[in-house]
Amino acid sequence: MLTVRDIMTRSVVVVRSSATIENAIWLMRAKQVRSLIVEKAFEEAPYGIITEKDIVYGVTALGKDPSMVFVGGLMRRPCIEMPSYISIEDAAQRLSDAGIHRAPVVENNQLLGILSVTDILIKGTLDTPAEDQLSINIKAALQQARIIDNAEAQIQQECDLAWQVYEAMKPGLAVGV
Repeated sequence: MLTVRDIMTRSVVVVRSSATIENAIWLMRAKQVRSLIVEKAFEEAPYGIITEKDIVYGVTALGKDPSMVFVGGLMRRPCIEMPSYISIEDAAQRLSDAGIHRAPVVENNQLLGILSVTDILIKGTLDTPAEDQLSINIKAALQQARIIDNAEAQIQQECDLAWQVYEAMKPGLAVGV
């Protein structure tokens, strides 16, 4: 059984809560990520998270100047943390229940990585061999989805792809991605 530890993304980009949103946007672009983990204020404090969606809805849509808004004022803290030892199915359910697309993986109060819906789609196992045509098509479709610069359209594509994978897993159905 695969666990979160097996499929999480280990390289995590961290930002200080004192950084401006302008700095956060620059960091997201430079590192090609859709979220940043906000470092702890002190040892026992929870991690925070800031996503592209937070920035779009909390800054851009409100006409605020990103150089005048700080990460600490916009981030979600505490954010939902994902244990490294749970199954992929349990992790997917936790993400679904919380209505989020990604969460930091934390163990013993240490940041180990980040788990996203995309990690589950790409690295999670299906009931078919890893290199079958469906897996190849899913990987190709996700690569195409990554090229899109519009976060909302990318999320829609990921949801559409997840639905196609679900449909393809039903007995007797074949889906061309």
